[in-house]
Amino acid sequence: MPKARLLLADDHTLVVEAFTNLLERDFEIVAVVTDGISLLKKAPALKPDVVILDLGMPRLNGLSAGKELKRLLPLTKIIVLTMSEEVELAAEAMRTWASAFLLKKSARSELTTAIHAVLNYKTYVTPKIAQRLLEEFIRNPDIADKTHLTTQQRKVLQLLAEGRNMKEAAAELNISTRTVAFHKYNIMHEHDLKTNSDLLMFAIKERVIVPTP
Repeated sequence: MPKARLLLADDHTLVVEAFTNLLERDFEIVAVVTDGISLLKKAPALKPDVVILDLGMPRLNGLSAGKELKRLLPLTKIIVLTMSEEVELAAEAMRTWASAFLLKKSARSELTTAIHAVLNYKTYVTPKIAQRLLEEFIRNPDIADKTHLTTQQRKVLQLLAEGRNMKEAAAELNISTRTVAFHKYNIMHEHDLKTNSDLLMFAIKERVIVPTP
């Protein structure tokens, strides 16, 4: 029986090495990517069975990349593996595109358990936040995206919020500086942002930059 095909998306080298060593005996690791944009470029061609996804990646964070990936590959199962214990993040991911949610400090055996669960069309949430997640679903049953930013706008916004200037952002995204400026102006105009500090705070509020503990 062929091994399930996994793609790892995480920018922490030691984490990737640890989980590769853990998983490669039982699963086929088809690729490792270190940012959200690379994930969206590689995954559609590889069509992995499972993507293990960090939320706090550069260029395009895991929340944005996961949502877009699920649209591109609806049959691929996505497991969130993150340092953040914010239950709102777990609720947002699990409601729309994730099949499992784990913390990086969880036992390694949990990851294998979660992979087998999602391959069998089940969900898995680490017990460390499962009860809090249930309470969040009950309290806020209509959790949804807070913004109508397009994927390209989110890419631009994250790069600018990470400190890139418009020329650097354009080079990262392979678009013109004028296009970056156009997206920045539209975001600031539509959301009544006046300064770059406002833009940064907006990125944090809308989880374009994912906070970590």
